[in-house]
Amino acid sequence: MKNLADVFTALAASLAAALRSRGAPSRPPTPHLVKPVHPPIPSPRSPAPPSRERKEPPVTPRWPAPWRRRTATAGRTAAVTAAAVAATLLPPLAAPAGAAPAGAVPVGATRLGAASLGAASHGAEPHGAASARAAASALDPAASRAVWIDRDTLVWDRADGAASARLHTSPTGSLTLRNTTLTGADGPAIRLGRATLTPAQRAKFPHLRSTTAWSVDRRDRARVPEALRGQLLATQTSAAGTLLAATGVQTAGVLDDLYAARATGERLGPVFHRGRPTLSVWAPTARRVSLEIGGATVPMRRDDATGVWSATGPAAWKGLPYRYAVEVWAPTAGRVVTNKVTDPYSVALTADSARSLAVDLADPALAPAGWSRLAKPEAVPLRDAQIQELHVRDFSASDRTARRPGTYLAFTDRDSDGSRHLRRLAEAGTSHVHLLPAFDFATVPERAADRAAPDCDLAALPAGSPAQQECVARTAGRDAYNWGYDPYHYTVPEGSYATDPDGTARTVEFRRMVKALNEDGLGVVMDVVYNHTAASGQDPKSVLDRIVPGYYQRLLEDGSVANSTCCANTAPENAMMGKLVVDSVVTWAREYKVDGFRFDLMGHHPKANILAVREALDALTPGKDGVDGKKIILYGEGWNFGEIADDARFVQATQAHMAGTGIATFSDRARDAVRGGGPFDADPGVQGFASGLYTDPNSSPANGTRAEQRARLLHQQDLIKVGLTGNLAGYTFTDTAGRKVTGSQVDYNGAPAGYAAAPGDALAYADAHDNETLFDALAFKLPAATGAADRARMQVLALATAALSQGPALSQAGTDLLRSKSLDRNSYDSGDWFNALHWDCADGNGFGRGLPPAADNADKWPYAAPLLTRVAVGCEQIEATSAAYRDLLRIRTTEKSFSLGTAARVQSRLSFPLSGPAETPGVITMSVGDLVVVLNATPDTADQRVPALAGTGHRLHPVQAGGADPVVKGARYTARTGTFTVPGRTAAVFARTG
Repeated sequence: MKNLADVFTALAASLAAALRSRGAPSRPPTPHLVKPVHPPIPSPRSPAPPSRERKEPPVTPRWPAPWRRRTATAGRTAAVTAAAVAATLLPPLAAPAGAAPAGAVPVGATRLGAASLGAASHGAEPHGAASARAAASALDPAASRAVWIDRDTLVWDRADGAASARLHTSPTGSLTLRNTTLTGADGPAIRLGRATLTPAQRAKFPHLRSTTAWSVDRRDRARVPEALRGQLLATQTSAAGTLLAATGVQTAGVLDDLYAARATGERLGPVFHRGRPTLSVWAPTARRVSLEIGGATVPMRRDDATGVWSATGPAAWKGLPYRYAVEVWAPTAGRVVTNKVTDPYSVALTADSARSLAVDLADPALAPAGWSRLAKPEAVPLRDAQIQELHVRDFSASDRTARRPGTYLAFTDRDSDGSRHLRRLAEAGTSHVHLLPAFDFATVPERAADRAAPDCDLAALPAGSPAQQECVARTAGRDAYNWGYDPYHYTVPEGSYATDPDGTARTVEFRRMVKALNEDGLGVVMDVVYNHTAASGQDPKSVLDRIVPGYYQRLLEDGSVANSTCCANTAPENAMMGKLVVDSVVTWAREYKVDGFRFDLMGHHPKANILAVREALDALTPGKDGVDGKKIILYGEGWNFGEIADDARFVQATQAHMAGTGIATFSDRARDAVRGGGPFDADPGVQGFASGLYTDPNSSPANGTRAEQRARLLHQQDLIKVGLTGNLAGYTFTDTAGRKVTGSQVDYNGAPAGYAAAPGDALAYADAHDNETLFDALAFKLPAATGAADRARMQVLALATAALSQGPALSQAGTDLLRSKSLDRNSYDSGDWFNALHWDCADGNGFGRGLPPAADNADKWPYAAPLLTRVAVGCEQIEATSAAYRDLLRIRTTEKSFSLGTAARVQSRLSFPLSGPAETPGVITMSVGDLVVVLNATPDTADQRVPALAGTGHRLHPVQAGGADPVVKGARYTARTGTFTVPGRTAAVFARTG
């Protein structure tokens, strides 16, 4: 089958050819229609998307792995859109019956000047042809370059020679640019005059601050609300009446101006009062909306002040399936359509999201036994959270002891291997389980009978074979697996994880899962993905964009949907999308008692939106809502990239901006230094602190000379030190060059390493679901001859850099078990086979299950193949790693020195006594309170002499001294000289005595 990009390239070429054949200008394909095989490179100014970037100083291109969330609908959307646009805007060359003769200008039509046609004869370019082509390119009704920002103002670049502008309207969607005339303006025109943006408008729309402003004529302002309920086309004409420019109109700003103040206070979706449901949907641009429920069609009433349509029914509506029929102008279709669409505020669904269900989440029948009396685990401040990141299906799909594998209810199987392991982690100090998307997503058939499974004997195939991934790929689009970053309905549990996806079983079973985890001492964090939708436009899996076209998705300059997140970006800067984010999070917190939220690509949200979430949660009280919202933790990906990078449209919820808010962001600084390199490295052997850089070099030439390795390693140690402080911007210490610096003065690929204002602003981690697991990354980077025991020790050392830092830390589930995905760097759709989580060490750790899927890994196969047949670990190493990690958790969660609370306390209580020009490459020594931590990443025993501690008493921490690791027990302290002696590849913690 052709590559998707090839298909779209051909489609674009055909469309361009059709345009050229009609004398019309051609233009490039809309960017969002084509998903690149390799992503474009964002500005190197962006400090850090998740570990999906190259590391090639001084320029560090970055990109947030769009392929982790690919959907099968992208191609269909593009094809439908292109076909619709072509059909609408490319009429036959011959004038249709009844058309005006050449040169005639029908009433209400605008004449196209001859120059704007750009015609040339005999191949000669006539005088003024270039300007004619420029003018012709401005006649683009398929695009939407005019931006209506409020009821009084439209923003659109002025065409050369334009003397006037107006908005043409058509409630029937009949506007057409046909031959030399604009026809079909069956609604009133709105006159526009030149204007200047006010300071407030420039501040609200900074990306438009340099664009020409036009004001709506006062005589026409009463027409605005009705005009927005049909097709709009903006035009500019010369003094002679020649049409110079024509384009569609983006309307999110004016919709917010007209309706948001009142609409944001409305309750949307199903709301029950005394047993009777009211169903409400915000659809201000719709011509009409009806409710299809229980086999009947019910007209809905429009509130002109809010744009909300609603219908109240009898108690008999409870539990019935429903959807809305929305008659609305759809720009991507080029016509008025009637969309049959589910409720964006759905709280329950039928299987495969075919219909919404009129359900009251407060119904006692949906509450598990003991739900109202559920005792939450003791609250842990965000700065002390120790988090396990876990996929719902991974937890149990490969666990032979689970009674209901792959479901929410697997978490209630207390005697399963997975549940036992989670309890062990909880007893050691793990505070939360972070669940990858468990809301309704678009990429897995929800009925088990509709799914496919690989039909090969995968276990019988060789460790380095490509056959496994070939077999898995054949059913990937129809199997039970996906990470779930393809949002369909934001506030309903995913149906494929329920024992019955058709109805409310998913609601009850999700609650039972939360209850079981809470009873095991673990809070539940939801991974929420409000930054994009699975589809947009008229795609069948588009919900928001089929109700209010062009509002909920973020639009680019030409009106196409931005897709920098991977898919159809949403626009939480628009009031009603921002409201949806807040309302959805509050519903999960109140109705499902979720203990925390992780925001995917949080930097694509306005900071104000995330702070509004925090404020809404803080208002929840046990007496009023059954939960204490102030105890709910929030963190997210604060990466800075895409069309909103560097605050282009609003102040983003990025790493630097979220400092001091109490909402954490993932810190990539120490992560990159610990692992080394990045996922886009041509050679995956680029090493870091915990993978042998300089001290245990591999054979990769990408690591540079010995001198370059040493310099890079010492700089990585400075990055790790900043990470150990909680990534504090203002923390002062001596760097490895001997300079007194602050955390923000340490360089991270051109950006400040330190950005946090207080411990808890930055979340430390050495691996997560994105990119290779920690074990796999180390498999690529450690020398190939490294033995199993040493691989396990380096795994623990890497985990220690996060676990022993100030602030929260996260690790991917199974990392303490040396989890591997057979070197797959992007397993979002790699099935159970590559994502298997083995709680029983007898089943291995997942390494050597075949070459990883070719789509994202084929370029690394030459490196992977020899490793898959050579690297191996067994129960001894797996169990030792887990035990050592649990020892670190016990130390982290019982020693107050790792929870200093303020930047001032960190500055006064934490230091790096040996940091400076004489620092040992590969060894970091940290003093924190009455503890000394030595991270020895070298293969050899290290002596770390701290003169200031000479004569004081220290001993190996009792947890490690009595723990399971025999090697760390060899660490010792010599009081006379203040020397700490630590074995190679070891993280040792010493406690003060006396």
